[in-house]
Amino acid sequence: MTLSRALTRLLLATSLLLGAHAQAATAVETHGALSVQGNRIVGSRGQPVSLAGPSLFWSNTGWIGSEYYTPGAVAFAQRAWNAGIIRAAIGPDKNGGLQADWAANMARLETVVDAAIAQGLYVLVDYHSHDAEKHPEQAIKFFETVARKYGKHPNLIYEIYNEPLNHSDWSTVIKPYAQQLIPRIRAIDPHNLIVVGTQTWSQDVDKAARDPLKGFSNIVYALHFYAGSHKQWLRDKAKLALDQGLALMVTEWGAVNANGDGAIDREETERWLAFMREHHISHLQWTLGSKRESASQLKPGTAPGGDWTDADLTEGGLYFQQIVRGWSPVKFSGAK
Repeated sequence: MTLSRALTRLLLATSLLLGAHAQAATAVETHGALSVQGNRIVGSRGQPVSLAGPSLFWSNTGWIGSEYYTPGAVAFAQRAWNAGIIRAAIGPDKNGGLQADWAANMARLETVVDAAIAQGLYVLVDYHSHDAEKHPEQAIKFFETVARKYGKHPNLIYEIYNEPLNHSDWSTVIKPYAQQLIPRIRAIDPHNLIVVGTQTWSQDVDKAARDPLKGFSNIVYALHFYAGSHKQWLRDKAKLALDQGLALMVTEWGAVNANGDGAIDREETERWLAFMREHHISHLQWTLGSKRESASQLKPGTAPGGDWTDADLTEGGLYFQQIVRGWSPVKFSGAK
């Protein structure tokens, strides 16, 4: 065997070994600590990162969907769908939320975050409110608690306001709320991403682009869409925000109407998927739950264990499974 042929074989074997190692890495091992560069989220080596995964339903005690805050549900998202991220939608108010049942909601959150860390997923901790500015002291307590317990982990991403309403003005209400919370989080966790909700159910990212937060690093702005209701006009808003330098994350989206119901709009969904892929935008679909509506990925009555098959998935669940399985070019591993 000539030296050149031997060298070629050695290089090929080394490449195969390295490839096998890469295939065995978790999402967090693959991308590392996330940060913002310009209008993109990047990994620890500066490469653009676009993650896909499901959002859990409201965590509120007694609500349909809270029972899926289990290690099995997180493991299913990773192993069956190759998700790189999962979202915990922690309800602060309404019946059974943090105000009424702090301990149970925090226990659900910790179960999901612990499981995500074990599986190597990123986990978006979402303060799932429509009027968070009314009780900033509770939001500060919540995020300081989360940051102290988990802020050292690169898995963690904070979403400090789910969906401000249309009358909650960006510059006079939402931005000042964020300016209260962000320094309190940064005093404990200086680096992990913080996602800020935007006006009109996190659609008016263009308003945030005209008056962005300043003086903070690794800030991302939330964009929400439902394909049956939100068309090119909302992508135009998103493009304007990107062109102005904002980094966006679609922390909630659906293939149906904005009320969570109606038929799946595959044509418009595919346009949104192409837009997010083009601009390296991470996204989480609503919802890994079993409420009787089209947005739910699980059929009503599905057991919470996570050992689910295609027979347990709704039409929307099967569609999202196809999307998220094909999103990342890397096959992530889960728990060792």
